[in-house]
Amino acid sequence: MSTPATQLKRLEARIPAHVKDAIERAAFLQGRTLTDFIIEVAGSKAREIIREHEIIHLSRADQIAFAEALLNPPEPNAKLKEVADWYRRETGR
Repeated sequence: MSTPATQLKRLEARIPAHVKDAIERAAFLQGRTLTDFIIEVAGSKAREIIREHEIIHLSRADQIAFAEALLNPPEPNAKLKEVADWYRRETGR
């Protein structure tokens, strides 16, 4: 299953013969070319790994604490006020 691409890049890899044999067999069983199979499987796995690393998982208690902090933020402490004043002086904002 090819997808339209504006730019194609080449990928080369040396892999053990038994791994290549398994990939070729799996591609054949799905009626795909080796290239299409590798693009789909590697791309899918890459997206899954990226998604796992980009999503923050919070416990129920942490979700509630986070929402509470957003809805009712605490007053700024002295250090935050100091940094905000410094930022205003430095940027003129």
